Amino acid sequence: MSTTTARKGEWLEAWDPENEATWDSKLAWKTLWITTFCLTLAFIAWFLPSAIIPKLASVGYTFTKGQLYWMAAMPGLAAGLLRILWMVMPPILGTRKLVTITTLLLIPSTLGWGVRVMEPTAPYWELMVLAFLAGIGGGAFSGLMPSTSYFFPKSKQGTALGLQAGIGNLGVSIVQLLTPYLIAIGALAVFGGSQQMKFPGKPDQTVWYQNAAFVWIPLMIGGAILAWTMLKSVPIKANIKQQFDIFKNQDTWWMTILYIMTFGTFSGLSAQFGLLMINLYGAGNAEIVSGSGAAAKVLVAGYAVPEAVKFVFLGPLIGAVARFAFSPLTDRMGGAIWTLISGVGLIGSIIYTIPALTPDTSSAAALDAGFNQFLYGMLAIFLFAGIGNASTFKQMPMIFEKRQAGGVIGWTAAIAAFGPFLFGVGINFLGVVPFYWIGVVWAVGCVVLTWWRYARKGAPKPS
Repeated sequence: MSTTTARKGEWLEAWDPENEATWDSKLAWKTLWITTFCLTLAFIAWFLPSAIIPKLASVGYTFTKGQLYWMAAMPGLAAGLLRILWMVMPPILGTRKLVTITTLLLIPSTLGWGVRVMEPTAPYWELMVLAFLAGIGGGAFSGLMPSTSYFFPKSKQGTALGLQAGIGNLGVSIVQLLTPYLIAIGALAVFGGSQQMKFPGKPDQTVWYQNAAFVWIPLMIGGAILAWTMLKSVPIKANIKQQFDIFKNQDTWWMTILYIMTFGTFSGLSAQFGLLMINLYGAGNAEIVSGSGAAAKVLVAGYAVPEAVKFVFLGPLIGAVARFAFSPLTDRMGGAIWTLISGVGLIGSIIYTIPALTPDTSSAAALDAGFNQFLYGMLAIFLFAGIGNASTFKQMPMIFEKRQAGGVIGWTAAIAAFGPFLFGVGINFLGVVPFYWIGVVWAVGCVVLTWWRYARKGAPKPS
């Protein structure tokens, strides 16, 4: 532990994680766990709309499919824009102020969703605003991740950042997994009354949908208190002008393309998975279900309409677990080889999934087979995207010097955060099948790029 490192006040002195004799590992790991807790809450706030939007019709809202795709896309648009702002904040605000302020900013949108699901009376524009504000949680990633990287040596950044990003990504799965259970517990409904949720061909179910949002607010307040009282800040001398010199480096752009393939896919599909499942194999497909609620009729004899809530959390869960499970392997083997594997895996899994994007409604057996192919294909996509999320974050600290690495991590994360927006818009305007083929072409290009620039023997930037 450094004898010159400040133990009082916010800003540290003489902080050099590459010097084993002066690096304070205890402080570094404490910072990691607190910022990871707050980042998980940020992802929960970011993807809370994706857990709520597919069920808005069930609680009485009457929006079109197109309106719902656009609404689900808004948090991604906001996250991408806000990550550009958050990426320059770590050296300016420091870790303590950045994490504290960010965590407090998660509360307004979370509170708003809780209020507006209690009665189906909110105008479309208001829910679009709330969806946009939820993107603050996505913006946080480009600030919290680089600020944490300042505390660790390069040899441990693959593991540290993989753990933080992977556990943070679990917030997506957590909110989608817990929402069906939280809304069913009346004892949690301190504020507001109950609602009647409609299911195709089944009796209405009494729920307290505000629980899906309100339960997270005390944790957000607690996270902000932890950050303010326990975090320190590393002095990194870089003004905004200096931080933008990363754009003169071609590898900034190459890594952006690769991270769009990995995290753009993860975030985009996480936001759209539930809607896709409902619109392809559920109540959103007029060839399968006619009408709504208890009066709805399943048009394909013998077919049991899958409940999206039972499956939608699996994809983000697999992607998040893959991210931190493969991070130690990237430290051991390098990131480039795993980015290569990620790209090849994405090509194969997307191609496998594409036939299932056109449901065969001729029989229940055909629908069941198609749904299984769709589900397993999607889970494979999430798996390989998660592996690539880990490997690209190992590559960046190896390719760039310390000050630039934080900025590149923030920038690539900012662009990839447009994933939910791009997926929503792409599916809405192009259709599901053409959009997935674009994903195949993109992944092929990324495989070639990774091999040529980073993975082959004699590559310009082995990483």
